[in-house]
Amino acid sequence: MPDYTYLLVGGGMTADAAAQALHEADPAGSVALVGAEPHPPYDRPPLSKALWKGEPEEKIWRKTAATGAVLHLGRRITAIDPRAHTATDDRGTRYRFKKLLLATGGAPRRLPLESDQIIYFRTLDDYRRLRALASESVRFAVIGGGFIGSEVAAALRMQQRDVTMLVPEAGLGARVFPADLAAFLVDYYRGKGVTMRMGEGMAGLDRRAGSCVVRTTVGSELVAEVLVAGLGIQPGVELAEQAGLRVDNGILVNEACRTSQPDIYAAGDVANFENRALGARLRVEHEDNANTMGRTAGLNMAGRATPYHHLPFFYSDLFELGYEAVGDVDARLETVADWKERFREGVVYYLKQGRVRGVLLWNTWGQVDHARALIAEPGPFTPQDLKGRLPL
Repeated sequence: MPDYTYLLVGGGMTADAAAQALHEADPAGSVALVGAEPHPPYDRPPLSKALWKGEPEEKIWRKTAATGAVLHLGRRITAIDPRAHTATDDRGTRYRFKKLLLATGGAPRRLPLESDQIIYFRTLDDYRRLRALASESVRFAVIGGGFIGSEVAAALRMQQRDVTMLVPEAGLGARVFPADLAAFLVDYYRGKGVTMRMGEGMAGLDRRAGSCVVRTTVGSELVAEVLVAGLGIQPGVELAEQAGLRVDNGILVNEACRTSQPDIYAAGDVANFENRALGARLRVEHEDNANTMGRTAGLNMAGRATPYHHLPFFYSDLFELGYEAVGDVDARLETVADWKERFREGVVYYLKQGRVRGVLLWNTWGQVDHARALIAEPGPFTPQDLKGRLPL
């Protein structure tokens, strides 16, 4: 039975960040990573951003092996025995560990049809498939108007492909952006040549003559050869549930990233953590959280007490526009926009009972730490107080 000091379950950015921290904090400890993909850890954001703009694929690799970690790739842990400190993979191999990290991320929500014409854009292999198809003259439909859907539609259109977005909301990114900004983005994407079908959701899905046929909620059809589904993910909590850990919208962890079992930790997309600045539990599915929380978990596993009080940010590129966002950016909150140039450059503040809960930095750069500091202030703030507050 392979015997390791530290066992990392998951092969993404979070596991790599933990491996780097473990190598730093306990170089004598043995580390193993078990990942379902055949590839070692890599940066995911370039899959929908920089790689479409010409960045070479070799720049995404994380160099996990340089930490000395043993990589067991193309394998999936299927069971954990917390008492015996063992984990079993899908080939029947059992691993012994002293400390274990669950960095299992999440699985894409799937459409009600099994077809190789549907791409759930999450992995390097998904990118490679879509990139190959983007060299062909086929029709693409992007289902969903959120984070991934918006980026993929822009990426495909930059390759001069025929792209239609099917979005159930009235605006693009409507759950995050204020209604007027979400409406502007619809027009902006139309101006870039993307066919925008707004207020239409999916009611059914069939195949017909080599194409996918989406039946929509307004009684219409959308026909395309390739569907890209950007419907979000479901956190990968199955192992945690099997091991008897506390689960509620992810795996519940304390400020040390420790689960309800003292020698098992969780971090990244799958972890539900308490954030002091917002006074609330969060589960964050973005790069900054993966890197920072993965590192914090690794340090704590190695005995270097490090509380996770970080407020993660995320970012996106939408053709020539881009943004960074910090905290709770929820369109249902009160929003205050401070535009330098309307919809092209500015800051949107998200308030609840006079307190800033989130900040959207729209084509405004280098202000993430200032936004975090503002969210940490108790307020109360009036809309007038926030005019000109950022950038500093």
